[in-house]
Amino acid sequence: MIVMALACFTLGVAQDMELTKKDSIVQSYWMVSLGTNAVDDSGDEFRELFDVRSGWNIAPYPSRVSIGRYFKNGVGLEAIGSHNRYKEGKVVDELTLTDDIDYWGFDFRVSYDLNKILGHTGFFDPYIGIGAGYTDANNQGRGTYNGVLGFKTWFSDHWGLDFNTTGKWAMDTENVTNHIQHAIAVAYRFKVEKGLSRKGQEKLALLQEMEKEQKRVQDSIARADEKARLLAEQLQKEKEAAELAAAEKAKKEAKEAERNALQTRLHQLGNVYFKFNSSYLTTDDKELLDKLVNIMEEEPNLNIKVTAHTDSRGTEKYNQWLSERRAQRTVDYVVSKGISKDRIVYEAYGETQLVNECTDGVYCTEEKHSKNRRSEFLIIEF
Repeated sequence: MIVMALACFTLGVAQDMELTKKDSIVQSYWMVSLGTNAVDDSGDEFRELFDVRSGWNIAPYPSRVSIGRYFKNGVGLEAIGSHNRYKEGKVVDELTLTDDIDYWGFDFRVSYDLNKILGHTGFFDPYIGIGAGYTDANNQGRGTYNGVLGFKTWFSDHWGLDFNTTGKWAMDTENVTNHIQHAIAVAYRFKVEKGLSRKGQEKLALLQEMEKEQKRVQDSIARADEKARLLAEQLQKEKEAAELAAAEKAKKEAKEAERNALQTRLHQLGNVYFKFNSSYLTTDDKELLDKLVNIMEEEPNLNIKVTAHTDSRGTEKYNQWLSERRAQRTVDYVVSKGISKDRIVYEAYGETQLVNECTDGVYCTEEKHSKNRRSEFLIIEF
């Protein structure tokens, strides 16, 4: 009876938590907009943002058009064209106009939907953006770097309003000033692709979990004895899986410990150190490489890589060539002792991986420079 009551309760809750239109959001779309704009090109627009009376030039008619593509990741691309008219008596570039002057703007911007960070509301889309454009204003053309801050508010999946403010900084400020353009437009979205909001995804996940639980409870009612048997089998499988995982882990740890111990042996051998401007192996170097050969004979599955280096003296091109010579002589010696060339490779780094501060232009003793003239050994397969 308890199980049956639980099943009925789960079914009732699931029915109350059905997905609705409120759980879906627009994720990507194309958008066109038509609206009006206001331009503040007074010369002090960034200090007196709301000097509407003397600084703002407002177009009372549709004067701004745009088309854009907005993607699921929050990035939007938009091309914008706008027209305005500087009015006689307005302040432009810190001077009062004596005639009306046309304003034309052509801009491209990349924006980012802040709802990707804040969480989707479905109707309110704040955004920021950057871009570039060309403006012909006050009888002077200029390229501009643009920064935009705005928001869209949506009344449906297709219709809404776009409010934004764009700061436009002139690329060449010798003869022109920066200015601000405000805009409001009616926006229409098409080719809309929708998906679940974050809350909708959480609700869907919860519904899926509840559906699984409901099915599990119903199956339990129908096959109580079968459940007990299956549970015992599951416990046995989990035990076997845990034992297998533990064995695999122990095997892996043992293999890793063996690899680390082998790498330690290689480190304890030390490095092959070359004389200045030389790639020839000394007697001491050959004794060290003989020990390396002994290790590789003891470990037939061991493959290594020789990395060769130089100090910083000399040109980069010469040092790269010299390190390749050092690497090749090191490998050739090991191969000459009977080690298959398939088990040892090399890589030359020239002067790019110094072990101390002895770079170009830094005075160092010969002892410090010698630390960089080396061949090192690394395990690549074991």
